[in-house]
Amino acid sequence: MARKRPVVAIDGPAGAGKSTVARQVAERLGFVRVDTGALYRAVGLIALERGLSLEDGPALGELAGQLELAFVEGPGGPRLTVNGSDREDDLRTPDVADAASKVSALPEVRQALLEAQQQMGADGGVVLEGRDIGTVVFPDAEVKVFLTATPEARAQRRLRDLEDRGVDSSYEEILSAMIARDARDSSREHAPLKPATDANVVDSTEMTQDEVVAHIASLAENA
Repeated sequence: MARKRPVVAIDGPAGAGKSTVARQVAERLGFVRVDTGALYRAVGLIALERGLSLEDGPALGELAGQLELAFVEGPGGPRLTVNGSDREDDLRTPDVADAASKVSALPEVRQALLEAQQQMGADGGVVLEGRDIGTVVFPDAEVKVFLTATPEARAQRRLRDLEDRGVDSSYEEILSAMIARDARDSSREHAPLKPATDANVVDSTEMTQDEVVAHIASLAENA
């Protein structure tokens, strides 16, 4: 049965602005936003807290399957709770981002989180953001977008975001980590970061945020 409202899948590399764009697109359309990257960050966060190896696929897959993950409305939009506790702010540090990239390369973790993501968007009327939404999670999504920008532009945006939250960092460190993460995400064996063959590739380097949001919302409205 066809969905009454479309699934909007927004994929792209770190720092492309997926979270902000997805939130604003969802608000404009009256859809629910699902930040799938936050689910992997949650696994990375808890793994770090418990001292688990970020290379232990079976252990991390088991962990991912045991976590109670849910989005609840809060200041600024949906916030992720992990085992009943709001951990949204803890998820947004560079260390957790790096851990998320590593655990997301593990097939055991990806499989454990796949069903949860599909359930969140099964009825449509959702905007999902991540790395493999249009290629793996919802290959039948009515709207597929691959949002990207140059590494330099993405590093500048990430630096501003961290500074706004009072997190000390440097442009050089962020750029280096971003390039390394791009390589890791794009070359992993399972669900590598790449545009779906039928995705709309949107390079936001020279676009304003409002222009990106308007473009993606228009794609959904005409789906």
